[in-house]
Amino acid sequence: MPIHDDKVSIAVDGEHIEGTIVTPGTRLPGVLFVHGWNGSQEQYLARAREIAALGCICLTFDLRGHAGTKPLKDTVSRENNLRDVLAAYDLLAGQRHVDPDAIAVVGSSYGGYLAAILTTLRPVRWLALRVPALYMDNNWETPKLQLHKDQDLASYRQSLVSANDNRALRACADYEGDVLVVESERDTVIPHAVISNYLEACVKPRSLTYRVLKGADHGLTEVAAQRAYTALLVNWFTEMVFGEREGQGHLTQTATMPGTALPEAPPTPA
Repeated sequence: MPIHDDKVSIAVDGEHIEGTIVTPGTRLPGVLFVHGWNGSQEQYLARAREIAALGCICLTFDLRGHAGTKPLKDTVSRENNLRDVLAAYDLLAGQRHVDPDAIAVVGSSYGGYLAAILTTLRPVRWLALRVPALYMDNNWETPKLQLHKDQDLASYRQSLVSANDNRALRACADYEGDVLVVESERDTVIPHAVISNYLEACVKPRSLTYRVLKGADHGLTEVAAQRAYTALLVNWFTEMVFGEREGQGHLTQTATMPGTALPEAPPTPA
């Protein structure tokens, strides 16, 4: 295994002594988690820990308009939140032990929509979309909450949408990495038509995995659904990342049982 040395200066009693930090030179995959509208990073911490146990470096974060910046919720736009995702990605990719050529992005609902668009702006090796939302391209900088008034999303999400007519779907059409698309069987927010549009748009991925969580609703309010999704995500990452790097010493398989994450049910439509 390659080794990397870093010279450091250690302050002590007003003086400095010299040292060397010796670390593994091998870089690890990075995984960025993007929560949905009305969600928070807390909902992905349990899953991030499971993925980190495989030998990945994970980052969860709060989109503007959520958690500590909730007062911005009425004014934050898709452009604002996409910039949040870009900033979080750049922070993760810039970490010392992260391989910038091995970044995965996991997004749910609104976060899945943003994650798909991210692939056109940054290199993404693996893309996992759970119940990804879909919005019309117009009014891009309008406050996100206003979209449910300005756009007939109920009808739009029930229709066949071409990849040429939607930014997120266009991104999927151009994406050539590995894709996981997860649908909830009892989703009343994101209908099957939206999932079909995403699947149809993925015309040239390296691999495409599609799964339906039986009995699950949009927000995974049942513990069984949360565990099922976590297990699915861990298994997919193990196959995609560990399988690809097997024998390279990059990842370590674990026998941990997938933990229970927080529900992701939004109090208002995605």
